[in-house]
Amino acid sequence: MGDNAESHNSDDQREEAAGGTSRQRNLSESSVSGDESSDGKRLSLRTTQTFAMSGVPASPPKFVSLEEIIKAANGMNNLVLAHEIAVDRDFKLEKLNPPENSLRKQVRDTMHKAFWNLLKEQLDEDPPNYSQALVLLEDIKQGLLSVLLPQHTMMKQNVLEILDSKLIEQQVEAGTLNFKEYAHYVISLMGKMCAPARDEKIKELTEMTDVVEVFQGILELLDLMRLDMVNFTIQLIRPGIIASSIEYERQKFKEFLAVQQDGLAITRVWLLKHLPSTEVEDSSPDGVKKLTEAALGEAYLELLEWAVDSPFPETVVLDEARFRELAVRVYHLTIIGAILLLVASCAPSLQGVASFREIVKKHLQTFLSDIKADEELQRAIDNISVQILKDVNDSLKSHGFRELDESTTNVLLVQVKAVSEANHRIKDLVSKRIKEFLLQTIMSPTAAPVRVPPGLSTLQAELTSITGNFLRLVSHNRSVFSEYYIDIVSAAVSK
Repeated sequence: MGDNAESHNSDDQREEAAGGTSRQRNLSESSVSGDESSDGKRLSLRTTQTFAMSGVPASPPKFVSLEEIIKAANGMNNLVLAHEIAVDRDFKLEKLNPPENSLRKQVRDTMHKAFWNLLKEQLDEDPPNYSQALVLLEDIKQGLLSVLLPQHTMMKQNVLEILDSKLIEQQVEAGTLNFKEYAHYVISLMGKMCAPARDEKIKELTEMTDVVEVFQGILELLDLMRLDMVNFTIQLIRPGIIASSIEYERQKFKEFLAVQQDGLAITRVWLLKHLPSTEVEDSSPDGVKKLTEAALGEAYLELLEWAVDSPFPETVVLDEARFRELAVRVYHLTIIGAILLLVASCAPSLQGVASFREIVKKHLQTFLSDIKADEELQRAIDNISVQILKDVNDSLKSHGFRELDESTTNVLLVQVKAVSEANHRIKDLVSKRIKEFLLQTIMSPTAAPVRVPPGLSTLQAELTSITGNFLRLVSHNRSVFSEYYIDIVSAAVSK
C-alpha cells in the first residue's frame, strides 16, 4: 500500500482505465437522519446499518460518558456525508419528500395549507391586511440573498433596496403597496439567477394570475434554487473534500472506536479468513504489508457474495448498499454471460452476429431487473428460455439460416433452464472469470488496461462499469483503513 496519497492516485488512474461510472445518490431515501441543516431541513444520510458490535468483546469493557457517545454519533453523521461526497462523483442532494400518507407529510401539508389560506383571507379583506404578506416578503428576501454568490454585490444591493422591510411597511400604511408588482420583481430576478433547468418553472410563474399561487410557487422555486446552490458548491469543493476525506474519515472512525468494546470484531474475522493456512515465512513489516494486500483483495471480492442477513464488516459498512448493488449487477452479468455462451453452442451460425447478442442481452436485462438470486431466477426461467428461443429463431430467419430443429431446440431449452440451478458449470465459469477480472484490476499497481475475459466481450461495457465502481469503493476504503488492516494481520502473524 505504501504512501496513501500515492496509492490513492494510482487507484484513481486505474478506475479511469476501467471506465467506471457512478450512480446518483438520493439522500432523501435514507434511514438514518443527520443533523439539522441551517435552514431547518433535515438532511437524511443513507446507510443500511450502523457500525456493528460483536457479542463477545475482544478487549475489557470501557466506560464512556453520554457526552462521548453523543459526540461519536454526531461524528458518524458527518463522516457519512463526507464519505458519500468522496466516493460518489455524481453525489447531489435532492429535496426530501415525506412518504405519502405519512404523519409527517400530513402535518406539513396542513401547516402549509393553513398559511396560504390565511394569506388569501387577509388579502381579500377590505382594505387588505398585509401582516402575513410582510412576513412572506421578508422570507423571500432572505431566500434570495441566500442563493446569491459573494460577487453579486449589485444584485444583493438591489434586493435589499427593493425588498426593504421599512419601505414596504410605509407603503402598507400609505395604502400604496402593490403586492403583485413585488411578485413580478421577484420572478424577474429569479429568472436571472436560477439554473437553466428551472426556466420552465419561471415560465409557469409568469403565466399565473392568482397572486397567492404565484407566491407559493416562488417559495417552492426558492427551495429548489437553494438546493441547486448547495449542489453547485459541493461540486466546486469536491476535489478538496476528496483530498482531505481520507484523513477525516480515519479520525472519525478512531473516535468511534474509542467508545466501542471492539469496533473491529467483524472486520477482523472477515480479513483473517483470507490469510494463507500455512505458516507465514516473512513476518517483517514489508512481508506483513504484502500479506495484507493479498488478503484484502480476496476479502473485497467476498463482499460481493456477503449473506443478506449477516452484518457487514465495520470498515466497509458505509458502502454496504453499494457493494450489495454491485453484487446484484455481477449476478446479472454472470447469468447473461452464461446464457450467451450456451446460445452460441446451440446456434453457431449466429456467433459473429453482434446485433443478435445485443438483442439477447437486452431481453435478459429486462427479465433480470427484479431478480437478485437463483431462487427468484427459477420462477422466471421458463419465460426466459421461451424468449431466448424466439430470439434465436428470429435472428436465424432474418440472416437467411434455418430455424433450430426439434432436437437442438430441446437442448437449448434444457440448458438455459439449468442456469437457474446452483453450481451450474458454465455459470460458475463466467462468475470465476468476472471475479478474476475484478481482482486483477484492484490488485494492479498500475493503470494499465486489463484484458476482458474470454467470452465476455459482448458485456464489456457492463463489466467495465461494474469494475470502475468496485475499484472506486475499494481504493477509498483501502486508503482510509489500511493501517487497521495491517495491524490486524500483523497481530495474527505474530501469534
